[in-house]
Amino acid sequence: MSIERSASADHQTAPASTGQGVRFLAVLDADSTLIENEVIELLAEEMGSLAEVAGITERAMQGELDFAESLRERVATLAGLRVDRIPVIAARITLTRGLEELIDGLHRRGSRIGVVSGGFHELLDPLASALGLDHVRANRLAVADGRLTGGLDGPIIDAAAKAEALAEWAAEDGIPLSRTVAIGDGANDLEMMATAGLSVAFNAKPIVRRRADVVAGRVDLAGVLPLLGFVD
Repeated sequence: MSIERSASADHQTAPASTGQGVRFLAVLDADSTLIENEVIELLAEEMGSLAEVAGITERAMQGELDFAESLRERVATLAGLRVDRIPVIAARITLTRGLEELIDGLHRRGSRIGVVSGGFHELLDPLASALGLDHVRANRLAVADGRLTGGLDGPIIDAAAKAEALAEWAAEDGIPLSRTVAIGDGANDLEMMATAGLSVAFNAKPIVRRRADVVAGRVDLAGVLPLLGFVD
């Protein structure tokens, strides 16, 4: 991963290079960060609403739409999708290059990793379990009679909720915020990135590239490890 330091980043601290005994918490967005896909677009493709959903997603990620409102609009297009199709759709998810190396590199040094997403537990929970992630938080799709209702069940995971998750997990793991890393690509990741000790714009929109501490020049998550002083 080549790295560019953002000249306009308003973050003042980042985790310093350290020895093997220092623990970190890395928190990643899911869509286009942890994974290459946009999960709601996979679901929408099944329902034939892909073009509509993709347009709403792009406007939300650019910061042109309120995330909660745009999410509700996108999920509404999924009404009627059979729940038993979700594992089939989830099988199409592609992991981002370097993810498993990042997870292994963090865990071997006693560090932790989580994913917080505006996507959905129904697709991310099995993936997080298989990968051995320490934390996962996402939205839940409302279901009735074996089909999606087009609504959501529980609170929406928006920009503020992402920042709250990072702070909550850091406290739970006994890791100071100065040794947390937030990795994201869209406008709804900015509050989380402002909360973390180090923010990394990864495969990111221009607004995120401008405000992150560092910008990843290559789509390979293993390149995060040297930023933490973890070099084998």
